[in-house]
Amino acid sequence: MKKYIIILTLPFLLAGCRTSDDVNSDPHASYDTQPEPLLTYAQKELSDYLTTPSVNENNTRLIMQYWQETIYVNESNYDFTNRNVSNNVWRDNYVNVLKNLDQASKIITAYVPTFAEAAAWPAKRDNQLAILDLMKAYTFQVLVDTYGDIPYTEALDNDKYPLPKYDKASMIYTDLITKVSADVNKLSTTGGTFGNGDIFYKGDISKWKKFGNSLLLKLGIALADINPTLAQNTVSQAIAGGVLASSADDCKFQYLAASPNQSPIYLETASRDDFIGGKTLVDYMNDTNDTRITKYYSDVDGEYIGQVIGAPGDFSSFSNAGSFAYTSTTPGVILSYTEVVFYLAEAAARWGIGGAPAALYNTAVTSSFTDWGLAADAATYLAAHPYDASNWKKSIGEQAWVAMYNQAVTSWNFYRRLDYPQLIAPATAIPNAGGKVPVRLQYPPLESTTNGTNYAAASVAIGGDKLTTKIFWDIN
Repeated sequence: MKKYIIILTLPFLLAGCRTSDDVNSDPHASYDTQPEPLLTYAQKELSDYLTTPSVNENNTRLIMQYWQETIYVNESNYDFTNRNVSNNVWRDNYVNVLKNLDQASKIITAYVPTFAEAAAWPAKRDNQLAILDLMKAYTFQVLVDTYGDIPYTEALDNDKYPLPKYDKASMIYTDLITKVSADVNKLSTTGGTFGNGDIFYKGDISKWKKFGNSLLLKLGIALADINPTLAQNTVSQAIAGGVLASSADDCKFQYLAASPNQSPIYLETASRDDFIGGKTLVDYMNDTNDTRITKYYSDVDGEYIGQVIGAPGDFSSFSNAGSFAYTSTTPGVILSYTEVVFYLAEAAARWGIGGAPAALYNTAVTSSFTDWGLAADAATYLAAHPYDASNWKKSIGEQAWVAMYNQAVTSWNFYRRLDYPQLIAPATAIPNAGGKVPVRLQYPPLESTTNGTNYAAASVAIGGDKLTTKIFWDIN
């Protein structure tokens, strides 16, 4: 991983960026800047990764059977090596996101305030460092949930650790919970922030506090089956601290109408006919009379038709993505209120904390309808599809799957944790998938060649570097 110094640091409002693949170049040379543009760029890169449907970077829309490829169906059949997908995911998150956040932290820590700034600087510094830490924690969780054991304690110091060791995923989770808890406590509404350099919340500390507590909730609920004591304690702490309370608290990255800052979904769909609706979700929504289908997909002569997973299909014969995917300003969603309420419903179902499961389930589903401008349809849908306490994993799992349609990375977590929906791999899937829907990505081939000893040790530790090797918290 660390043989490559690929640092992208210019603010997203600029058209270009400088990169370097020269291992002999100064890794700090491109960091001669202020922390605000580093934060801005990292936020855009994180949003781009979570949002893009590019088969070179993020195939979770295909894994979750929301979409299907039209002609070249390698990725729909879980061939992620042909396009070096794992190398790109690794680079996107470690270099483009985490390394920029880490350098911003170093700049802030080293800054010596002027006499006029001195009194207000400690509070502003602590707020800025806490925000950067929360984003780091979010990104590290994404990486753990994608690969399992990963470089963590040695990951971002290229000079000291050019070949970083891999840390145990369970240890990383425990450390992230500790750090996020501390970061939330450090945030002060009376201190300064990054201001408009913070695209997510424009420096609103009250919303960053809710984000931090919601991230704690997300971390805690992921551990529900593997470490229920830590999970429940973390979830209870998050709820007490105050999580996202409405869609107004959603953490989003707002894209712009003009190039080069358009939505990555739009960039992949506007000029290409590469994706059509996946039969699994399209059929489910047709069968449940779900009006969100009118927003998720386009119709074909008044009908919604999805293609069999793994099979190619003509663009004009099947439903395409809805108009949101052809809109340049569609925001990227990092963490949503709808997502948070599904976590609360799950916590209530598991442990009886945070509220009544059925009421929270209703709120989560209603929030999803509202997100798509269909609030008036939610009550009718819920009347036909009420919460089932006897099989709450099915109720929450299937409805979270539908609701997380535009948060496919998050949807993959719900699926692996709750085992619903019960997706079936296509018969044409590559042999490496073992006849199953992938539950992780394999480590990047680049790691096996440049950091081979640590890569080999990690592969053994997790039980094999395979698409079928479960992440440590996925024990059912």
